[in-house]
Amino acid sequence: MPIRLALKVDVDTDRGTRIGVPNLVADCQAVEAPAAFLFSLGPDQTGRAITRVFRPGFFQKVSRTSVVQIYGIRTLLNGTLLPAPHIGRRNAAVMRRVRDDGFEVGIHCYNHYRWQDYVQTMPLDAVRAEFIAARAEFLRIFGHEAKTAGAAGWQSNAKSRQAYDEAELLYASDTRGGAPFFPRVDGQVFKTLEIPSTLPTFDELMGRPEYPDEKIVPHFMSLLRADQPNVFTLHAEIEGMGRRGLFQDLLAACKQAGVEFIRMDDLANELLANRAAIPVRDQVMGTIDGRTGVVAMQA
Repeated sequence: MPIRLALKVDVDTDRGTRIGVPNLVADCQAVEAPAAFLFSLGPDQTGRAITRVFRPGFFQKVSRTSVVQIYGIRTLLNGTLLPAPHIGRRNAAVMRRVRDDGFEVGIHCYNHYRWQDYVQTMPLDAVRAEFIAARAEFLRIFGHEAKTAGAAGWQSNAKSRQAYDEAELLYASDTRGGAPFFPRVDGQVFKTLEIPSTLPTFDELMGRPEYPDEKIVPHFMSLLRADQPNVFTLHAEIEGMGRRGLFQDLLAACKQAGVEFIRMDDLANELLANRAAIPVRDQVMGTIDGRTGVVAMQA
């Protein structure tokens, strides 16, 4: 049985959209690897994420992942000392080019900062409005409704799941770890298929003494499984910019090992062809090694 790998690209910022996305398109095309690009579509308020300094482990992560070098000082001031650029309005042509080049496109969020930091406390109407705003901007840019979404910061709950179901998405990718499932949150089962990210992200390993750069790709390769789909979430700002060479090394290693790259939407359609076989599992919030705060995952 061949090892299958799906690539999901989270695009968080204006700079990542302008620079990182075209880089990743070129790198994936070079090895004929499909990828799903999920876009942040509203204002880039990355600078407001400074409020996360109060989270345990935040300073340690910032120091080891070279946040300023990767994201750029301009991005880290967006929404505070500098105006927040509107990502969709400034980069519609870049986004459409990704779709025209044959890649899958979907929604990451409208306002990344707002979703990642506040979706757990926002009321249902506010969560719904946030996702509707993303859907409207996506429709304006691409001329059709989005069929997939992957939440900023893996922040998901019953309210966001309801918004997804109302949008009639083909699938979502909001969680970490395990096989695809239908999520049950607070006793309610939702109809949108969930395809989790199964592999760690580069920023969860970068800068740790046990994972120097030369060991990151071999570590990723050791985690690939043949008995279930592997899903790797990368970021336009990291793999597409600051750690682009490392991502190119990973693609080359996968190609050499005979890894089969698959589209996320093709995987979803394959799974949904036997819908009755997809398990229902509880979705909870938990911690991930190398990441601050909590993320959505299977119980």
